[in-house]
Amino acid sequence: MNAPSESIVSSANVTQSDFEALFRADYGRIARVIARVVGDRSRSEELAVEVFLKLWRNPEIQAENVQGWLYRVAVRTALEELRRQMRRRHYERMLIWIRPRPIPATPEEIHSTIEEQRRVRLVLAGLKPRQAQLLLLRNHDLTYEQMGAILGLNPASVGTLLGRAQESFRKEYIKKYG
Repeated sequence: MNAPSESIVSSANVTQSDFEALFRADYGRIARVIARVVGDRSRSEELAVEVFLKLWRNPEIQAENVQGWLYRVAVRTALEELRRQMRRRHYERMLIWIRPRPIPATPEEIHSTIEEQRRVRLVLAGLKPRQAQLLLLRNHDLTYEQMGAILGLNPASVGTLLGRAQESFRKEYIKKYG
C-alpha cells in the first residue's frame, strides 16, 4: 500500500485532501489496469478519470477498501468500454444494409433500387411480425425505450430482440438471394 493511501484508511470517508492524495498515488495504476483491457492508452486515461469521479461523487464509500473499490470499478468500466466498442462496430457494419443510397440516375440504377426494395420487403414479410416491426421501428431511428413502449416490451430486452431480428433478416436474405 502506498504511503499517501494509508492516511485514508484511518478516516471514515474520503475527504478532499485524502482524495487528492489517493488520486496522485493510484491514478497511474488504475489507468494501467484499464489500458490492459481496452488497449488504448489515451482512452484508458479518460476512463480512469471517470473512475475517480465516481469515487468523488460517492462519498459514502468506506475508506478501508477504497483501493479495492477503485480496482473493481476500473475493471467494470474497462469491460463496459469493450462492450461499447463492440456494439459500435456491430452497428457500423449493420449501417451498410440501411445506409441511404444515392438517388439513382440511370434506368439500370432505378431498376436495381426497386428490385432491392422488393427483396427487402419480401424478406421482412417472411419474418415473425415482431421482428419485422422491430427492424422497421429501428430504421426510423427510435430509441429502445420508444420501441419498447410501442410494442409493449421491456426496453432492456429490445436490444436482444433487435439483434435476433437483424440476424434473422440477414440469414433469410442470404438464403433467398445469396
